[in-house]
Amino acid sequence: MTTVVAASGLGKQYRRRWALRDCTLEIPAGHVTGLVGPNGAGKTTLLSLAVGLLSPTVGTIEVCGGSPAADAAQLAKVGFVAQDTPTYAGLSVADHLRLGAHLNPRWDDAAAHRRIDRLGLDPGQKAGRLSGGQRAQLALTLGLAKRPELLVLDEPVASLDPLARREFLQVLMEAVAEEEISVLLSSHVVSDLERVCDHVVVLVDSQVRVAGDVEELLATHHRLSGPRREPGTLPADQHVVRASHTDRQSTYVVRTEAAVLDPAWSVTSLGLEDLVLAYMEGAGSPTPAGSALEVIQ
Repeated sequence: MTTVVAASGLGKQYRRRWALRDCTLEIPAGHVTGLVGPNGAGKTTLLSLAVGLLSPTVGTIEVCGGSPAADAAQLAKVGFVAQDTPTYAGLSVADHLRLGAHLNPRWDDAAAHRRIDRLGLDPGQKAGRLSGGQRAQLALTLGLAKRPELLVLDEPVASLDPLARREFLQVLMEAVAEEEISVLLSSHVVSDLERVCDHVVVLVDSQVRVAGDVEELLATHHRLSGPRREPGTLPADQHVVRASHTDRQSTYVVRTEAAVLDPAWSVTSLGLEDLVLAYMEGAGSPTPAGSALEVIQ
C-alpha cells in the first residue's frame, strides 16, 4: 500500500497542553480520507503538521514521501485550503489565478479557467464581493490548479449553507475522479464525509481512536442489544467500543470479523455516523480489556 501521509508517535504540545499526542497512522494514497472528531480534538493541528505550518514536538510525519514543506518541490506536492477558505478581498478572481500561476510551478492555468467558467464566476469580480460558497469554490479551484499529489481541506464547508456545501463537495468529487489525487478532508459533520470519503480517521481527545476503509469498518462493527451482561462475558473476538446498560438490558457496539451467533442478541448494522459517535462517546469511559481503541489499517 502506498501511503500519502505516515505519522509515528506524532505529538504537538503548547506549553502544558497537548493538542495532539501519540498519533501513529498511515493514510493510503488515491483515497478521499475523512478526518473527523469533535471540536478541539486536534484535527487542525494534525493538518497543520501535515502541510508544514507547524513542527512536531515529538514523533515524525511524512507526506508524499518527504518532510512537510521541506523545500519547493515538496511544497508543490501538497495543496491546502484552510478552515476560513482564505482569499484576498481586494483581488479579483482573475488576480487570484495570476497569483496562483506565479507561485506554483505545476500550475494548470487552463484547468483553473475552465473551473471558473463552469462555476459561473466573473473573473473581474473582487473576492470580497463573492458569497461564502463562491469564495470556497475559488479557494478549491486554486488548490486543485496547483496539481498537488495531496489536497488537504480543513473544515472547508463549515460556514456554508447546505446548498453551497453540496455544490462544493460535488465539485471536489468531480475533480478527484478526473485528476486521481489524494484528499484529506477534515470535518465534524459526518454527513459530509459520508458523501465523499472512502477512508476515515476518528480523532478524539488529541488521539487517533480508529482509522480504516469505510466499508471494512462498517462491515466489522455491530450494535448488540439484549439481556444485561457484563463485558467480560462476551467472546474474546468481540472488542467493545461502547457499552450502555439499564437494569435489564445491555447495548454494545463491538468490532468483530466473526458472525455474531448468540441468539440472545438483537444485531443491527451501523452507519458511519453511528460508528463515529460510538468511538467518540466511548472515549471518555474506562476501557474494558480487549476494547477497540487501536488503529485499523
